Amino acid sequence: MQTVTQKTLEDTMYYGDIPVFVYKINYPSFTTTCDETAGRAINAYYAKSAMDTEEYCRNILFAQAAEDKRYHQDGLPFNSYTLEVVYQITYNAGCITSLYTDTYTYMGGAHGETKRTSDTWDFVTGNRLKLADAYPLTPASLYQLHRSIARQIAKRLRETPGSYFVDYRSLLRDTFNVNSFYLQPGSGVIYYQQYDIAPYSTGIPEFYFPLR
Repeated sequence: MQTVTQKTLEDTMYYGDIPVFVYKINYPSFTTTCDETAGRAINAYYAKSAMDTEEYCRNILFAQAAEDKRYHQDGLPFNSYTLEVVYQITYNAGCITSLYTDTYTYMGGAHGETKRTSDTWDFVTGNRLKLADAYPLTPASLYQLHRSIARQIAKRLRETPGSYFVDYRSLLRDTFNVNSFYLQPGSGVIYYQQYDIAPYSTGIPEFYFPLR
């Protein structure tokens, strides 16, 4: 079993006396009763990812925010650019933990964007599980999975017309990513990125599939 502690890297960065960039990077740290070496390796992965993201914020995104502020029209408010990383534990039982991480970035404009990644870990081996470990990836099973997703979309469209692109049937196959999944009690979840198969207002579409 894994116990999760949240860690955070955060800062507000200024151009002159104006806060132009704010970041907050939340990431998990695990204590496990399974294998301590595996736990340390997984913790090192998330710590490095958080530090790499922080470096990107401080060296790249802040510079862009400061440059945009330089040319911002005087007298008009400047909305601070932001990056926020949050994670959600979706399954945590025995020596298996599954979670997803959403990274929201706002760098001006009408709205920001969210990018999702996910991991399912075996805390005995320290290995990341693949979709094939939870669902058979044969041509026939993938066909059935895509049909199931299409049925779920059709139902949602009846309830909320326009919530998916009209060519969603081809898009859900073309943009399908075998790494875009996580586990939850009793089922798995396939997700797509914003704009893959639906407009921004739909968010990140999620679809359930049975575990084998």
